Parts: sequence; structure tokens; C-alpha cells
Amino acid sequence: MSLEKRRFVIALGGNAILPAGLEGTFEQQVAITRKTMDTVTILAGQGHEIVMTHGNGPVVGNIVLRGDAGQALHGIPAMPMFVCGADSQGGLGFMLQQALQNSLKAADLEHPVVSVVTQVRVDPADPAFGHPTKPIGPFYDEHQAREVSAETGWTVVRDAGRGWRRVVPSPHPIEVVEYEAIKALANAGVLVIAVGGGGVPVVLNDAGELEGVDAVIDKDRASDLLGRLIGADTLVIITQVDQVYARFGQPDQEALDILTANRALQMLDDGEFPAGSMGPKIESAVSFLAGGGREVIITSPEEFLNSVEGKGGTRIVKSEF
Repeated sequence: MSLEKRRFVIALGGNAILPAGLEGTFEQQVAITRKTMDTVTILAGQGHEIVMTHGNGPVVGNIVLRGDAGQALHGIPAMPMFVCGADSQGGLGFMLQQALQNSLKAADLEHPVVSVVTQVRVDPADPAFGHPTKPIGPFYDEHQAREVSAETGWTVVRDAGRGWRRVVPSPHPIEVVEYEAIKALANAGVLVIAVGGGGVPVVLNDAGELEGVDAVIDKDRASDLLGRLIGADTLVIITQVDQVYARFGQPDQEALDILTANRALQMLDDGEFPAGSMGPKIESAVSFLAGGGREVIITSPEEFLNSVEGKGGTRIVKSEF
């Protein structure tokens, strides 16, 4: 099904690029990513304007661990977490960019593709800095998690029943520093990859200059903000589940084809959507709609195309038709 021309922001979850249970080799990530890029190619061929964002939760944590190991073994100074975030933007952006270029070539389509290292400003007084919630890095069993926490001082929590992970501060984004450049590129027909990992978190110092701060911004919140700033019609959030569920994980769980913003907020208030998993996605969806967006689609990589065509996933809308 061909849709009327739209401007999409497509947010690819870090765990959709590197699911739990895989080794995380580059080849594995490319194979998973290429399938998603094939759908992006179909949408680009239909004339839609596309800006892609991506998470980095597993990847940035692994970069931090590599830095710590390099310091311990070879005396190489470990980099701050915000630099590791920028590193993840470059590496994942390269992978996504190349996968999309190859997919476009296979489809005999000519579209320029570019990745933009993106800074996202946060408030240094955000209470999130005193209450870390964002999972990063590998999964541990409970025994490993307690050992890691004792050795490093990290905050480690159970992550959505899949294991234990380190959590770090996740402040709310208040400005996408490079949004005007991203919008100009989209206006010119460029397929853009931006706000990787939620963006490199930065604050304004006393001199009014930007400087990095250790945190990981939720990529769905940053994608919502970017979508509103560039006038996107549709926000697609690609995650590990095909749809949003009521009573998720319970015997009577219910897949939701359409969810209104009001019901989504009520379910959020009722505790249906945990802060470490679906909660930020629902909050971002409602914010995007309130800011002028047309609809939000939440789905998996496998159901991406079906969902955009209205045959899968969960569509979140302002009100019932």
C-alpha cells in the first residue's frame, strides 16, 4: 500500500540492533539492520522523507567496558561516558548508513544518505542525575550483577525480566542542537541518521558554552523532540515486541491495534508501562501527538513494513476515528 507523502522519524531501538542472547558481532548487527533498511528503502522509493534515529543502550555500555579494560591492561585513559556516546553514534551511524546505501543500490534508487553526530542539551538540575534508570551494557545474572555492583559502585537493576543491567542517569532532552541542519537536509531530500543513542548529552556551562555530561538520553524522547522540531508527520518506534500490550506478560495479555492518547496516559498512570521499557515510548508518543504529529507506530523490525501499511503493530492516535 502506498501512503500519501509523509515525513517520518524512524527510531530504531538499540536492543533491536543488538538483541539479548547474541554475541553482538558487527556481522550480526549488519544482518539485523539490513532487514530494517530494506523497509526504509521501500518508503524512500515511495517519496517519503525519512530521518532515522537509533538507540545505543547495549553498545555504549560495551564501549565503556572496553575503555575500562584498556585502562586497566594498558594504561590507556578511559573516556567519559558522553564521549563513548559520541563513539557509538559514529559506529552505529556508519553501520546504518552503509546498510541503507547498499539497500538503495540493490533497489536501483539514488538517494543521498548521511549520519549527523548530534548533541542534545539537557538541564544539569534534572532530577534524573540523582536517580539513574537507563539500562546500558550487557545483561548479567543476579550473582554477576551483585559482584559488578560491588566492584564498580554501579547501580544495577533487573531489566524487564531479561536479566540485570547497569543503569545510568537519563535526563529529559530540551534542545536538539543540530536540528536546523537536520531539517535542512531532510528538506533537500537527504535520508538522515541523527540523534544516535538519544544524542550526546550536553549542558550549558557558566560561560554559555556547550560541554558534555555523563548520561544516556532516552532515544524515544529525543526522537519525539526532533520529530516535533522538524515537523514530522509520523513517528515509528521499532522495538523488540510486535505491538503494545495491555497486561503484558500476564495470561490475559491483550495486543492493542489502536491506542488513543488518552487511554495510553491512563494505562501509564495505572502502571501498565514500566519506566525502563515501554513507559518512555508511550510518553514520547503522547508528546509527539500533542506537538502536532499525526500518529505513532510501535512495532518490531519484522513487522515494520506491515505496521506502516496499517496491517500490524500498534498505532497511537489523538482520538478514535
